[in-house]
Amino acid sequence: MTTPPDDRAKRFRELHVKGEPLLLANAWDVGTARLLASLGYSALATTSAGHAGSLGRPDGSVSRDEALAHARELAGATPLPVNADLERCFADTPEGVAETLRLAGETGLAGCSIEDFSGDAESPIYPTERAAERVAAAASAGSGLVLTARCENHLHGRSDLADTIARLQAYQAAGADVLYAPGLADLEQIRQLVESVDLPVNVLCLPGGPNVAQLASLGVARISVGSAFYNVALGALAAAAREWREQGTHEFWQGAIAGMTAGKLAFTPSDS
Repeated sequence: MTTPPDDRAKRFRELHVKGEPLLLANAWDVGTARLLASLGYSALATTSAGHAGSLGRPDGSVSRDEALAHARELAGATPLPVNADLERCFADTPEGVAETLRLAGETGLAGCSIEDFSGDAESPIYPTERAAERVAAAASAGSGLVLTARCENHLHGRSDLADTIARLQAYQAAGADVLYAPGLADLEQIRQLVESVDLPVNVLCLPGGPNVAQLASLGVARISVGSAFYNVALGALAAAAREWREQGTHEFWQGAIAGMTAGKLAFTPSDS
């Protein structure tokens, strides 16, 4: 039975508890969504990089129509709430952002994100006031989705924590539901961010970064992996393919058997 979108958004919102972080697993197709659901995750997310990669393209090259169709597909794959990575909402103007949110609200999603990345290589981050206007447009679009506002400073060489905090405070005032500064990996900086805002904070899991218990102790409410699971899959495929072609051996079957077992559990209909 399909869960109504409003119920998924409500459930998704309730899963954001400071100090008890929701582990938000990013899937890139129906199969990976069902596999992750079978492993006990409470909510899922799309990954723009994983989706684009599955189409043989770089991140940022998927159209709005393609992203929304993909979101609808993943939202229908399991009963779990799904949060969509909608990048910069495929629009420059607040009106365009609002239209994207309106359309996203019709897909069965529980939530989505909006970035302050401008798409301009010379000036990659929108001015704070303009970025906040875009968040306000998303928040007032009437989509019913849990809105995550992202500050992209630390992914674009801008390591100014004070500016990141000021931006997220502005996005909070503009109507966001969750705040996110991907790229932060320092415990003290994350602590300062969490203590500077009232809304739930999402942190991106990064190599060498804090673990779940450490982030929980800081009051983080959500942790996501971005494209990491997708890249794990690519790495495993590349390693297996190299072994077979270059060495003529097939030790990769050990991992393949583990994958087959997980797939059977995820994809075989339950009797209940």
